[in-house]
Amino acid sequence: MADIIQVIFNTDFFFTTIRVMTPVLYAAMACMVFYKGGVDAIGTEGIMLLCSLAGVLGGYFTGSAFLGVVIAFAAGAFFACLYTFVVLRLGSEAILAGIALNTLASGLTIFVLYYVTGEKGSTQSLNSPVCPSIDIPILKDIPILGDILSGHNILTYVAVLLVIVLFFLIYKTPTGLRIRTVGENPQAARSVGIHVRKYRYLTSIIAGGLAGMGGAFMSMAYVSNFSREMIAGRGYIGMAAEGMGRGTPLGVLLSSIIFGAADSLATRLQMLNVPARLVQALPYAITIIAIAIYSYIRTQRKAKNSSGAGAAAEAAGKKGT
Repeated sequence: MADIIQVIFNTDFFFTTIRVMTPVLYAAMACMVFYKGGVDAIGTEGIMLLCSLAGVLGGYFTGSAFLGVVIAFAAGAFFACLYTFVVLRLGSEAILAGIALNTLASGLTIFVLYYVTGEKGSTQSLNSPVCPSIDIPILKDIPILGDILSGHNILTYVAVLLVIVLFFLIYKTPTGLRIRTVGENPQAARSVGIHVRKYRYLTSIIAGGLAGMGGAFMSMAYVSNFSREMIAGRGYIGMAAEGMGRGTPLGVLLSSIIFGAADSLATRLQMLNVPARLVQALPYAITIIAIAIYSYIRTQRKAKNSSGAGAAAEAAGKKGT
């Protein structure tokens, strides 16, 4: 048993956890911003897939990994705004529009990939740049901690910084207050002169850009090329992480770490001759369990609040009589 624990839980396990949680964190932040502005986030998966290809092609044609990420961000903002336009202006059902976007992404990426490279599987034939990994001075020399926290891809550190930025944007600025008002009560927002549609497009730009960066991480940092369907459900897992984190930046970060640990654990279990299908299903099983626990807690809290409100109303009524 001690050998098993040593194989699984070591510095490499925690390093891998941070690495694999990064795309989930980007997806979860995107979903959080979508929901804060009152926009459904079901299309996050498709946006990430489209941007994973856009980042690689952008980097290849410009010769710059930085510009590749910028192009992925812009592509994510564009597709998110397109989705929002279809829902708000054309009156489409949000869930159906999101499913359509995900389906479009699956086919469009293969079409563009074949048009550019003549292949339908990946962009390995393209010598596209990748985002660098960096060692943090001083931290890298600290035993154990340096092995875990230093040496990650630059987009991983950007993701953690964006958690802080989003916290201040959403909770410490007038713009964040308006975004939350639009998402929670658009009628009240209109009554005080807030342009609801404007702020929903703003949240779509931010959320789409975050999803785009998550897609770029997958194809320009996690691996060094694009391959078909490479997002592999991380957009949906990001939705679950957002729900588990109760829509707060810190909660989203912690829940993303949990999903990253599950994925890293699945990788370690392969060393112990655990059946491959069980290993592959582990992250998704943990996702289902996490959503079930979150839903149960949320239901219990609502029931408690409702009973408390009912008791208070009853007490007020008796006092009035």
